[in-house]
This record gives sequence, C-alpha cells and structure tokens, in this order.
Amino acid sequence: MHVPFSDASAQVEPVIIIGGGLAGLFCALKLAPRPVTVLAAAPIGRGASSAWAQAGIAAAVSEGDTTDKHVADTVAAGDGIVDESIARLMATEAAARVHDLLGYGVPFDRDLEGKLQVSREAAHSESRIVRVRGDMAGRAIMQALVHTVENTPSIRVMEGYVVEDITTEKGAVTGVIARADAGRGEKVHLASRSVVIATGGIGHLYAVTTNPSEARGEGIGMAARAGAMMADMEFVQFHPTALDVHKDPAPLATEALRGHGATLINRDGERFMLKIDREGELAPRDVVARGIYAEVMAGRGAWLDCTTAVGAAFPEEFPTVYRYCQDAGIDPVTQPIPVVPAAHYFMGGIQTDADGRTSIDGLWACGECTSTGAHGANRLASNSLLEAVVFSARIAAKIGRDGAKPVKDWSAGSVDRDDLQSEGDSSTMATLRKTMSASFGVIRNREDMITGLKTILTLEQANRDPAFRNVLATAKLVAVSALRREESRGGHFRTDFPQKRKEWQHRTFLTLDDAQAYVGDMMELA
Repeated sequence: MHVPFSDASAQVEPVIIIGGGLAGLFCALKLAPRPVTVLAAAPIGRGASSAWAQAGIAAAVSEGDTTDKHVADTVAAGDGIVDESIARLMATEAAARVHDLLGYGVPFDRDLEGKLQVSREAAHSESRIVRVRGDMAGRAIMQALVHTVENTPSIRVMEGYVVEDITTEKGAVTGVIARADAGRGEKVHLASRSVVIATGGIGHLYAVTTNPSEARGEGIGMAARAGAMMADMEFVQFHPTALDVHKDPAPLATEALRGHGATLINRDGERFMLKIDREGELAPRDVVARGIYAEVMAGRGAWLDCTTAVGAAFPEEFPTVYRYCQDAGIDPVTQPIPVVPAAHYFMGGIQTDADGRTSIDGLWACGECTSTGAHGANRLASNSLLEAVVFSARIAAKIGRDGAKPVKDWSAGSVDRDDLQSEGDSSTMATLRKTMSASFGVIRNREDMITGLKTILTLEQANRDPAFRNVLATAKLVAVSALRREESRGGHFRTDFPQKRKEWQHRTFLTLDDAQAYVGDMMELA
C-alpha cells in the first residue's frame, strides 16, 4: 500500500518511522499533519506483537484507583530497578492515551453506565486493565489504527521494506538503507534527519515464543550497530501460559484467565504454585514462569484449569483463547489447557529518555524495542501497550515542537546492489533460536551462556546477510548482558547466582563496542 503525501504537507522533510505496529502507527498519527513515511516489513498491523496482545492497557481510570497505586505496582513488579520518574510519567498520561485510542475508534469495553470496564491482572493491586471483549484488545486497537492511518493523507506507508542500516554523519542521523520485496529487492536510501525506530521486541530469537516472526530484534541491532546506547538487555520476560500445542508462534492464554481465578495444576492435579509463592497463580510473571518450567522439566507437565473459574462463560469472555483451544482439539470449558513458558516481552532495548530520544542525534525509538526504565527487571502486566502509546506520543510532540525542516533530496534512489537474500527462518535462524532458548531462557547459568555466546559468534563469523547481522548483534548484546549480571532479578534468573545482590540493584548500559570488548576479554581468559 502506498499513500501519497498531501500537497500541504510536502514542504517539510518526512519523518521516517520503522515499524508498522502500535508504537509506529500511533506516533505517525500523532505527528499528523507533518509528513511521515512508515516502513514496514509486513503489512501494517500484521507483523506486530501488539496485534496479538490479549489483555489490554493498564490505566488508573476506575473509582478507587490512583496513579500512585499504578506506579507502586509497576515499581514492585520491576524488582528494584524501575526508573520511578518514568513510571510516574507513564501512569500519569495513561488516561489521556486511552481516550486518544477511543477517538481513533477502539471499542473498549464499557459497563451499563457507559464507564470504561476494567479487570485485574497479576501483580496489580486494583482492577485497571481496559479491555476489548475480554481478550481482543490488541487486535481491535490495531484494526482501528490501521484504518485511521489509511485515511490520513500525511502518512505514506511502504510495506515490504526491510530496513538494514541507519545512516549517520558526525553523530547525527541522515536516513536509512532498506530493501523492498521483503528484503530481497534493491537497496534504497531514504534521507531524513528524524528517524523513529518502532520495530518491536526479540521474542522470535527464542524457539518457543508468543511473538510473530518479525519480532527478532533487527531494529535493536541496527541501532546498536549505528552506535546507540542499549540498556537492560539481560531482561527477557517469559509469559507463563502459552498453549503447549506445538505451534510457532505459540498461542497465548491471557493472564486475565488467572485474574478470573483459573488455577495451575500438574499431571497429578496439584496446585504447585501455592508452595512457591503466597500469591499462587497471581505471583509476578517470572515467578510463575519458573514454576511452570520446573514442572515441565520434571516431567509432571503444567495445565491451566479454567473449568471452575470460567467454565461455560469461556467462549464469550475469552473468544480468542477459546478459538486457539478449539483449533488444538481442547475444550477449555471442560478440560485443563496444557501450558508452557514462552518468550513474550523484552524489558531491554535501545536506551531512550522521557521524550524517546536515543543517544544518537535525530534517532528516536518507542515501543518494545526500547528500554525507557519503566519496566525494570520485570514488566507489570498490560504496561506494554501503555508504554508504546505514551512514548510514541511524546516523540511526536517533541518532533513537532522542533518545527519544519527544509526538504532534502528524498528520492528513493538505488544504491549498490548485491544478491543477498533475506535470512528469514533459515537453518541459521533455527540454530540461533534453539541456542537462545537453551542458554538464555527461563533459567540460566554461566557455563550454558558461554556455550551459547560461542555459537552466536560462530554464526556471526559465517554470516553474509545484512538483515541477519542485526539479529545477531541483538543476540550478542543479550548474551553479554546476561553474563555480566551476576545475580538473579526479575526476568533474569541464574542458578549459579540465585539470589538478588545489592550491588546489582541498578540498570545496566552498554554499546555494541562494549559487548565486543567483553567478548575479546573473555576469549583471552579462555
């Protein structure tokens, strides 16, 4: 799809947004009527994790709830390293962004009085999850935004473009290099001094994930290769309850089911979470994920039993999960659902400030590819969609205040062409996914992580694909960050350092050069 600029908006240089998910599209809409070009590898909305989000958006919009309570829950879930000022900013702007989405046509659930209907999820002290038909928030939000984008003249969408490099000059962004035809076409250079990365997370780096195949960290690696600072790259959140039905991506059984009272049992019918955490099934996600992982690894398996808490209301209350179960031959009304932890959300990423700026002049980032400090070591449920809309809106406001810039040469001129193909899910990608799950998954230790890092380095040495180069850069940053943090905190759990350590109660920052230096030192010691 190609939407031309309107005449009125053609006098300023377009902002380039990489990514067609929630953060990218929301930023584009907030920038209107300033001209924007959205580059997306897949049709907008389809390759985005946001479209798969079931629960909704966390916002203190109900009676009795407050911003302070939302912040306190976010800080508690983040396990000691949340940037509280960022969390407060996010929670404070939540209600306004929900109303923006209502304005774009998102049909959030309402009660009989017309007020927004909210539900509760794990680690929230109040009911504050704004939903759509129980478990359809992500899909409904993306449908509404795609429709609005398609009808906004200032937004040009270029689908099927894989961005491989960010170009810079004297420490400032000058544009991007991309390939059409899903990364198989000629290279083109698109010039702009304002580039927004909104490429999503890294779930597809893992063998079992709830994320689409596009979520493999390319935008993060691309920014790192351009010299951007990264933060908290060791923290990967594994959703406890992906359906264990051997599908890729793994269908998700929303956390809202446990919020409704569904229980976790093993093969013997034992509610194993009760002996792990006093909150049982409503413990933080990392705790529940490790509990399920331990049962699966011990051969006892894990099932989510919704038969009593939800029962006959399942098809109406949770239509998406119900359809997933039916497709797998499971009737969740009468049968427990087999579950397994799956890579779900990335707390790390490109370091940004409160306005979405990165360490490179003119390069901005929003959504799951970033590390704002709002999530700390373990994201609070349903804060992800909130973070995406809050910070993409702040980027748009800041770029808008910078004023118009003269048009530069913005022709999509071809540059040096080669015949490299997009890596996709090739044998090397399969090897990387298996390696990341084995070495940097739910449970980690130094020996396994070193083995995994060596595999990443071997893949890197043999690689000739420019897109996969970005994927490998991200994997290496995760590996080095996980090796450096010698403790267990939030989504990062090490059997060789199973306790939290006071000296590690802080965020971590590194560049790709820092990671390379660490690898060099490690190899010398070896």
